[in-house]
Amino acid sequence: MNILITGGAGFIGTNLALQLIKAGHVVTILDNLSPQIHGPNPAVTSMLYRSIKDKTNFVLGSVTDRAAWESVLPGQDAIVHLAAETGTGQSMYEIRRYVDVNIGGTGLMLDLLANGSYQIKKIVIASSRSIYGEGKYHSSALGIIYPGARKDEDMQAGRFEPLCPKTGEPLMLLATDEDSKIHPSSVYGITKQNQEQMVMTVCASIGIGATALRYQNVYGPGQSLSNPYTGILSIFSTRIKNGNGLSIFEDGKESRDFVFIEDVVAATTLALTSDAANGEVFGIGAGVATDVLTVAKSLVGLFGKEVPIEVTGAYRLGDIRHNYADIAKAKRLLGFQPKVPFSEGIASFTAWVNEQEVQTDNYESSIEEMKKRGLYK
Repeated sequence: MNILITGGAGFIGTNLALQLIKAGHVVTILDNLSPQIHGPNPAVTSMLYRSIKDKTNFVLGSVTDRAAWESVLPGQDAIVHLAAETGTGQSMYEIRRYVDVNIGGTGLMLDLLANGSYQIKKIVIASSRSIYGEGKYHSSALGIIYPGARKDEDMQAGRFEPLCPKTGEPLMLLATDEDSKIHPSSVYGITKQNQEQMVMTVCASIGIGATALRYQNVYGPGQSLSNPYTGILSIFSTRIKNGNGLSIFEDGKESRDFVFIEDVVAATTLALTSDAANGEVFGIGAGVATDVLTVAKSLVGLFGKEVPIEVTGAYRLGDIRHNYADIAKAKRLLGFQPKVPFSEGIASFTAWVNEQEVQTDNYESSIEEMKKRGLYK
């Protein structure tokens, strides 16, 4: 196939493009080479861009630019729409940018497909676990429950676990499946929900097969080590390599589902090439919850560089406590089976980090941005 990957110079896009090329597909990439991800001079500062620029039909441009879309859509058979602004915390104050790129860019793509003459037969949209907000829980009093945002007064008092609204007791965490309630707690999550809904709705009406993949926390060799707004493994690694301590939010027991990049590429390829995936949404993760304190201790141990780990009790408004994927549907319909356990994946990631130049640690400046806006307590 001729496959267009928007945001294809990013972490997921680059790995996916290289795998699709190996399989014999022709890949076109549309990417704006954002300095936040690729640095000030991508030809020098972006390993991701350098790895794909000569192997694909690379087009420098934004998904918010109609002319850019019109230059890349002719002749394509499929689109993997990855292009998006992706910082959860940053989205709470750079609202216009996140809406323009994530919602506006997707709307422009769909407008052109609905009103033009193109041969697109399939779209895979990169959705996110952030559309769920908090994950799925069980209450002894109420049964299945999907908690809303945690209260500021509870967080201040160190009560970080979501509480049953009837009994006030902590809830039991369950895996989040595709039928779970959608109630995003950040502007980023809202835009990803909107992207997914637009793609699934419009494509069904114009005869294009569409699949939404709700990625969990994707990690692995190649992810940006200089972007302080996304990916705690990268953020923590850059701090450790600079000899800086790790400040852990809340009590360190908040958890995420970390899924290795190779497994994400496999899932995306399956979705792209399977008719059974048309019209479906899938949670894509490892299906395992790993707490943040475990991540921090694992990284310090693997790097062999002693830095202090401080559990601060501080918190960010809009953060969720837990979310991990129920991947039963992806296994059943896609044949997806994650193969890289966290212990193996994090070892591979740290080995790669050790081969890279140490990046400037911009984490404190990102925290200051949130403090100024009252989003960090």
